[in-house]
Amino acid sequence: MRTSQPRLVQTVLAPIVFGVAVIALWQALITGLGIKAFILPAPFAIGAEFAGNLNNVASGMAVTGRNSLIGLIIGALFGITLAILAALARLLDEMVAPVVAALSVVPIVALAPVLYTMFGAGAETARQLVAALAVFVPVYFNTLKGLRQVRPVHRDLMRAYAVTSWQATRAVTLPTALPYVFTGLRVASSLAVISALIAEYFGGPVGGLGKSITSAASSSNYGLAWAYVLGSIILGLLFYCAALAVEKLVTRRSGG
Repeated sequence: MRTSQPRLVQTVLAPIVFGVAVIALWQALITGLGIKAFILPAPFAIGAEFAGNLNNVASGMAVTGRNSLIGLIIGALFGITLAILAALARLLDEMVAPVVAALSVVPIVALAPVLYTMFGAGAETARQLVAALAVFVPVYFNTLKGLRQVRPVHRDLMRAYAVTSWQATRAVTLPTALPYVFTGLRVASSLAVISALIAEYFGGPVGGLGKSITSAASSSNYGLAWAYVLGSIILGLLFYCAALAVEKLVTRRSGG
């Protein structure tokens, strides 16, 4: 009981207290210095806009969240699969490494308009592919690193026991690589939301948080624009917490 209380304070209460303090300081600075809304709205004004437009914010979160989820699944599947193949074949790894490195520096600002031209401005495909690309890179590198963490002594031990390749993979390789895979997924979960959101700025269907932010800002409704930004933050946190929950569930079941 004594050990659980400090952990609860550290993980739950401390961030809440810090967040409340930041919001209070933010509100005080806006009020005291008379900062204009087009520079930075007050947090209470943002909260009021968020509550008053909750249905619109939730609708935008649903569109962006769906594109982010599809991109996360596609990018993760391709990243994990290619990493497994690269770990098995050194030649493939040497061929793929420069391509993945090049993909990691592709700017979304330049890629999104090209994809809209390819797939049409009325389709969500471009946004999903942008999210998938952002997810693919960290998942690939982290998975590949995890697959290479098995020590030679463990491999020799598996050979000494004359286990099959699948048994060695299940007993040694996968448990060793699993934390690295989920590290990549946790990073990628937030990147998927950010990438899909940025892709919405450069075209595509009407809908999503990115479009809503630009529309509100262009009409000088800065409080509403920041309310959509708040929705984006919440969506990113939901994706990250979901990835963390899946990691805890899988590691608990695997005995990690």
